Amino acid sequence: MAYRPSWQGHLKLSLVTCPVAMYTATNAAGDVHFNLINPETNNRIKMITTDPDTGPIERSKLVKGYEVSKGEYILLTDDEIKSVKLESTKTIDIERFVAGDEIDRLYWDNPYYLAPDGKMAQEAFGVIRTAMEKSGQIALGRIVMATRERILALEPRGKGILAYTIRSDAEVRKSDEIFAGISDDKADAGMIAIAEKIIEQREGPFDPSQFVDRYEKALKDLIEEKKKGHKPAAVAEPDNTNVIDLMAALRASLEGKKGAAKSGAKDAAKDDKAAAKKAPAAKPRARKAG
Repeated sequence: MAYRPSWQGHLKLSLVTCPVAMYTATNAAGDVHFNLINPETNNRIKMITTDPDTGPIERSKLVKGYEVSKGEYILLTDDEIKSVKLESTKTIDIERFVAGDEIDRLYWDNPYYLAPDGKMAQEAFGVIRTAMEKSGQIALGRIVMATRERILALEPRGKGILAYTIRSDAEVRKSDEIFAGISDDKADAGMIAIAEKIIEQREGPFDPSQFVDRYEKALKDLIEEKKKGHKPAAVAEPDNTNVIDLMAALRASLEGKKGAAKSGAKDAAKDDKAAAKKAPAAKPRARKAG
């Protein structure tokens, strides 16, 4: 499959530069997409751009406007917006190298793949990428995307480079604003010990293939049932009962895991016994007459 680049320009490390192309590293989430339908006609509704005074207007005639006061806009054409030139519009200039753990995960945004753009770019790209790999650090540069200059974090990935847009400080809310109301009281040590054991029981490697979108699957099942003319079955609401005895709930959670394992062993033993009863008895062999 031929992928279309999201951005094309140059990667620059001091005086070394090469043409590069940047591709989105993720697919659009979800396969289930809905349209707005008029249930009386079964027709898809069309969204029409409309001026409140003159009526419908073609999108090609529209321009962008920046609101300077209520109802007052400064109008900008696409050519005027494109006339704002920064070096980062077409060049990712690596400005700094930092340790990866210095960047708070809260600031990491969208991932992209960065690759050399054309055969002539291979050598210079390889030099920059290998030097980055040997440094063991994250490279920081800038890029203009969607009328914004973004910080870009770069690190080697396979034969190419993984690029992440980094959120600005103004985009990240301060946690104190959200966490201020959380009590400073320390949790019970005994409860923490049980919770730690529950965590140990659930430890395992990260396998993204195991985390499927169950909601989307349920939507697809619903659509299939509707296609067959079936009425969807009612779904029971989850039990949102408040936990009254936290210690009892923790112990039950811990024993639940062990109990499930014991129950599984008992069920397997029962199945073996049942299978043995159902199996036909072996017939005795007839002896030959002497």
